[in-house]
Amino acid sequence: MTQQRFVGVDVSKDWLDVYHPGQGPRRIRTTPATVQAFAADCLRGGDRVVFEATGGYDAPLRAARRGGLRALLPHQSAAGPRFRARHGRHRQDRPGRCPHARRVRGARLQPPPTAPLAAARRALRAQAARRALQAQAARRRQLVEMQKQEVTRLRRTTDPEARADIQSLLGVLKEHIARIEVPIAATVASDPEIAGIDRRLRTVPGVGPVVAATLIAEPPELGHIDRRSIAALAGLAPVARDSGKHRGHRSIAGGGPVVRAMLYLAALHASRHAPTFGALRNRLQVAGKPVKVALVATAHKLLRVLNSTLANGTDYAHPEPA
Repeated sequence: MTQQRFVGVDVSKDWLDVYHPGQGPRRIRTTPATVQAFAADCLRGGDRVVFEATGGYDAPLRAARRGGLRALLPHQSAAGPRFRARHGRHRQDRPGRCPHARRVRGARLQPPPTAPLAAARRALRAQAARRALQAQAARRRQLVEMQKQEVTRLRRTTDPEARADIQSLLGVLKEHIARIEVPIAATVASDPEIAGIDRRLRTVPGVGPVVAATLIAEPPELGHIDRRSIAALAGLAPVARDSGKHRGHRSIAGGGPVVRAMLYLAALHASRHAPTFGALRNRLQVAGKPVKVALVATAHKLLRVLNSTLANGTDYAHPEPA
């Protein structure tokens, strides 16, 4: 039986730095033709490619994966801080080091091949021409951030002309936010599977249309992996920093900042209006935990509930009032 070979790839905007165990390091441009040729070579050799998501620059490799390329996407935060310290996160331009770390990580962790996204979810992530849900949600976040900045400026100025100008701009931003929510809702409603996931997610306290749309677009693994893995992907898993007898401070790290921020806001709302989540937050705060720590723990619990809800294919069961 032929031993499985792992090919490490470090993805950047213009280059793929590749480390092949038989051919050594090389660098190729991220053009469709070169990526297709690279994927074809790996397919012929039966190799598994190990790479990590890099904010869209990995799209050519993801497209090749849908075409049959056997690819792995081990998440850095799930691999453990000691492992990353030894083998990963070497930020340098010299080909070989970082992709070699990817290959080593794949060979040691032996993660299963990342399953291709369902056609409906792929559409949500790749439909730039049809106002993809992910792009629209990102634009909405940008407008909301601009709105918050202008509100802060309004509170800090007393000049009548400046206030009038800021209030005018706030009206425009509010209109644009409402306008961009229309295609988001239309995209969700356009597919029965997505509409069903959206409805089920929104049975959970704290989850409204914006949070649900973000959870559908950003982490396709939600409902398909265990609770520890999904917490690591969302950046809500506490990372241990222990050495010998020293027990280091636990804190969250890694993961997707967009999903983490959405879950934090959802947890804030759920802790105010749902007894189950409110009790957890209150118990932690009474125990002396800072408010943010209590909310992060509540967001972690909320994520576990969401993951379980989708995995089991059932709506959230609201507890009976006492």
